[in-house]
Amino acid sequence: MRTLKWTVTTLTVAFLLAPLLVVAIVSINENRYMDFPPEGFSVSWYTALWTDAGWRNSIVRSVTIAGASAGVAVLVATPLAYVLRAYRIRLAPLLYALGILPFMLPPVISALGMQVFWNATGHVGRIENVILAHGVFFSTLPLVAISLAMETMDPSLREAAHTLGANPRTTFRTITFPLLVPSMITGYAAAFVLSLNEYIISFLVAGFSVETLPIKIFNSLRYGFTPTIAAVTVAFIVVAATVFTFAAMFGNLLRFLGADVDQLERNA
Repeated sequence: MRTLKWTVTTLTVAFLLAPLLVVAIVSINENRYMDFPPEGFSVSWYTALWTDAGWRNSIVRSVTIAGASAGVAVLVATPLAYVLRAYRIRLAPLLYALGILPFMLPPVISALGMQVFWNATGHVGRIENVILAHGVFFSTLPLVAISLAMETMDPSLREAAHTLGANPRTTFRTITFPLLVPSMITGYAAAFVLSLNEYIISFLVAGFSVETLPIKIFNSLRYGFTPTIAAVTVAFIVVAATVFTFAAMFGNLLRFLGADVDQLERNA
């Protein structure tokens, strides 16, 4: 049984990593075509990501949007999750459903709604439009992460603080907020990675006036498949893996993914 489990696990990991390995190998191809196996070795396609102004600007723009929009998502989700879970108001299920609704809808529907809004205000083709659109759309992720933390938080901690004379503000600042920080980190990491990879909302909200990295990739595909696109893919994978590694180290990534952290700690 143990051998079967390890065999299935190994085959699953190999199946998932094989396409990524092929892309990584193609990205160091010496010629300008995505040939496999590669003909020669070159890292010029990676240096082109920074030396080429078009790629460099799209990378900086995407990282800026992802970082800012993830922060907006956490700022929106934290007070909402706290109010819904701490005060148990009657409309909590409805408000929670509204909080996760943007992520449940197809992105094109949310993007069209945001496009109509920005067109009506006359504030079009701006990077802040994309930041706010991503922040609202991806606020579901930190909302879920922080809500899980509130649900699993020991209520006796807040009760003890109140018994010792702490007011609600002091209790939140000294007890609740520090316990929520790991989940806020997890929600921020998830929103950051998904914002970095998001195409539909970015395109419909700002179009070609704000060329993010996914939009740049799609525009480049019109001129053929080159190892530069493979290099971008590898860079995406490295960034996502790094961000989620930090989320696992300093956040509640395993709990966010549905793992029973308490059981894992007891088994350890």
